[in-house]
Amino acid sequence: MPAVPDPTVLHPFPEQPRVVLLKPLVTSPLIEVGEYSYYDDPDDPTAFQTRNVLYHYGPERLVIGKFCAFATGVRFVMNGANHRMDGPSTFPFPVMGGAWAEHLDLITGLPGRGDTVVGHDVWLGYRVTVMPGVRIGHGAIVAAGSVVTSDIPDYAVAGGNPAKVIRLRYDEADIARLLDLAWWHWPAEHLTRHLRTVMSGTVEELAAAAPTAPDAPGA
Repeated sequence: MPAVPDPTVLHPFPEQPRVVLLKPLVTSPLIEVGEYSYYDDPDDPTAFQTRNVLYHYGPERLVIGKFCAFATGVRFVMNGANHRMDGPSTFPFPVMGGAWAEHLDLITGLPGRGDTVVGHDVWLGYRVTVMPGVRIGHGAIVAAGSVVTSDIPDYAVAGGNPAKVIRLRYDEADIARLLDLAWWHWPAEHLTRHLRTVMSGTVEELAAAAPTAPDAPGA
């Protein structure tokens, strides 16, 4: 029987170098990524930290769950992109150096929106932009070209600029059950045995396939 795919391999499909797993790629202490989440880019997917996570000077973190799929051009705009808006000018003069640098306090400590959090099993379409401090819920789908400026609920399909909820993938009761089942925490061997159910089964079938004692219960 073939082995379970290795979550530590950078290129899970050697014949497709455009796809990278993010967990073995990321080195920044400000970025946390779960196993099997991937990014697809025909140019340079290995530059994800610099090309796709922008203005990330901290201390806010980018937290990405397991089994997320990010299409080409997905970008996360972090809190370092903020400018002052309480005076006549928004220009960040102190970053230009020289005599202006003595006013650095005017651009440090700007209000932040906290960590940016992407749940488990999230699909972000082509060129989705995620703004600082939002939470995208487990199982959510965001349409291509969308700009996410506020939280997206679990198992929602969202799109637009700014992104709005188009519909929920399941009703509230089934969403609660899915979050409780948290298949993304199932042991890899058990998940492998029930992969068809995870991908194409009903909520009832998923519940019937759940292990009696998952490794990491809850969502």
